[in-house]
Amino acid sequence: MPWALLAAACLGMFAASSSGTTRAPFLLDMSRDLSASLAMVANLMAMTSIAWGVSSLFAGAWSDRWGRRPFLIGGPLGLAASLVGVAVSPGYWSVAVAVTAAGTFAGGFTGVIMAEASARTVDRQRGRALGWVMAGQSFSLLLGVPLAAWVGTYIGWRGVALAVGGIAVLAAIGLLVTTLTPAEAPRRGSAARPSMRGAMSGPVLRLLAMGVAERLCYGISVVYFATFLQATYGLTPAGVAIPLAVIAVGNILGTVVGGQMADRMRNRLHVFAGAMAASAVVALALYGWTPGLVTTVGLGFAYVFVNAIARPSLMAALANVPDEIRGTVLGLNVTSASFGWLGAAALGGWVMAAAGFGGFGPLSAAAAIAGAALALARPASRG
Repeated sequence: MPWALLAAACLGMFAASSSGTTRAPFLLDMSRDLSASLAMVANLMAMTSIAWGVSSLFAGAWSDRWGRRPFLIGGPLGLAASLVGVAVSPGYWSVAVAVTAAGTFAGGFTGVIMAEASARTVDRQRGRALGWVMAGQSFSLLLGVPLAAWVGTYIGWRGVALAVGGIAVLAAIGLLVTTLTPAEAPRRGSAARPSMRGAMSGPVLRLLAMGVAERLCYGISVVYFATFLQATYGLTPAGVAIPLAVIAVGNILGTVVGGQMADRMRNRLHVFAGAMAASAVVALALYGWTPGLVTTVGLGFAYVFVNAIARPSLMAALANVPDEIRGTVLGLNVTSASFGWLGAAALGGWVMAAAGFGGFGPLSAAAAIAGAALALARPASRG
């Protein structure tokens, strides 16, 4: 296992994820500071997701043609510069431009990081390797969001953006050092160039659709859970730090368990389906039953745990393609996942306005069941 590379990749994913998730405890503060509605501030995540998905689509394909290293190093540096723009922006629309740029640069390297980690491991190591890369997102919840909620009490949401930018610079340095040796031999000029059309086979499209469903379930909890706790139990931004840390532990444990299951279980899609079905049940209880803070945090822990089990199996299945199109496929995965994030931010905002937080349970459950059904559906026979 290329542990040094995985550590640098994990840090890069931490920075990319934290560039958006660390805003979650400050939605109300940002709304007041920018003189914008809560729904408009929440939809900054949607702008980030769209830019993230579009840039990942091109970055994955371009990395298959011209190499991954420019994206692995340039992406975090561009993300850092964009977060400086967030910190100094005077109004809502300038913040919107800056977070869109941040999403563009984040999408430019997150899919490429996963392709690089996949290229340096064999198939039955990829569930664990990709689990560690994706653990950067979990650490963003465990460390990034709680620390941001606490530190932001003193430096504000703008200061938090600057801090995340500094972490992105450290990730760029780590990836620069750990990718000095190429993952594979240079391709011959006569080899056929990878194409987007060639990568989008039926099985790959099915996996991508499963990813949209999984990201919708995950995104609702990330974007709105801090606000859910604040509105339901009257917590301050600093007060949600410990509950969010507990929930993030569930995410990390689920990712670790999911990575082991992805490498040891015979059918990775069955692992995904079982985890998504379980998350559907827990989601209904999480948002529909709020007897007290301790119970809600416990249900949140269970929800993110079972949801996180699904992700490594899906990623390992997507990475099991020829190296010539791996960057394209994993870039497509990030692009399609952005639709899940977009749905979480946009649909979640609409559901919150129309039905309150109680509507999140049925929305999450429906997406989870759809993902499980896709995983269990048999491919259509030919002829």
